[in-house]
Amino acid sequence: MNDHENAVWVMAEQFEGKLKAVSFELLARGRKLADKLGVSLVSVLIGSDVNDGELERLIRHGADAVYSVQNPDLACFVCEPYAEVLEKLVRDYNPVILLAAATSSGRTLMPYVAVKLRTGLTADCTELDIEEGTGNLLQTRPAIGGNIMACIKTPDRRPQIATVRPKSSGSLAPDGNRKGEIRHIIHGSPFRGGVELKGYRREETGGAQLEEADVIVAGGKGLKKGDGFTMIHKLVQTLGGAAGASRDAVDRAWISYPHQIGLSGKTVSPKVYIAAGISGAIQHLAGIKTSEAIVSVNVDPDANLHKLADLAVVGDAFRVIPELQKRLEARLGGNNVRL
Repeated sequence: MNDHENAVWVMAEQFEGKLKAVSFELLARGRKLADKLGVSLVSVLIGSDVNDGELERLIRHGADAVYSVQNPDLACFVCEPYAEVLEKLVRDYNPVILLAAATSSGRTLMPYVAVKLRTGLTADCTELDIEEGTGNLLQTRPAIGGNIMACIKTPDRRPQIATVRPKSSGSLAPDGNRKGEIRHIIHGSPFRGGVELKGYRREETGGAQLEEADVIVAGGKGLKKGDGFTMIHKLVQTLGGAAGASRDAVDRAWISYPHQIGLSGKTVSPKVYIAAGISGAIQHLAGIKTSEAIVSVNVDPDANLHKLADLAVVGDAFRVIPELQKRLEARLGGNNVRL
């Protein structure tokens, strides 16, 4: 028996048994949609070693139910086995809407699942709403390099699937009085198509997880060589943030791909984004547009990023960034910043 038929589903993400912040952001989005439709809100967790105390946090932040599929083979994200689990869940329980974060895992998993379910997908949404009269999901996202906002519907297929940019909304305040169901769903060892996993390499981003960082300091081609990232990593440590990069810097092997920001990398929405020596290609700008404050440091007064920035500093990054570091250290007295 399924007492959450035609529910709104949101995907929770975990790392080493702990829920990621984006799990709660999605619950805030899903709660609004579920209330408008008059249906349940279900949080779906695929992973391993996430205890019930952690899952209860999803209830307190807005979920009516949590569907948990846990298996040691699912401890870390791999697209094919995660897709196998999610496809079966969708076919068994028939949600009307399925939302995931536009993180590296969400942006990989959701297109794969959408194809298997023969339904639509709208990626990198910034706004979601319910259309009056039809109940269709209105999915708004930037298009044509961010120059227009497109509103997209999936009127004929279900579930309606969308990914949502991380930090494009806040989470709901936890309510200790909320009650809900935690349903542990048994799934055998997922099919791996002959692939044998030898282990996982931890993603190194020079500090906090890039997509969840409140502060990002990013470097580009203007740093001239890989050694230029030394001052980036130093400032990241002082600010308690994460190191990012343009595609040009990654292509030159000055820093690894997990740091890449833009349409071909990661979409980020920090409180503060500091770009050093990044001119601002359209693809890069699309990955940072939802940042609360953008600071651009570039010797070129006509750099594209200067036009988007809240603060544009026309100057040499090799002078500006060390001076910023020096003044922060003088003010903080060896303590790190926490925004």
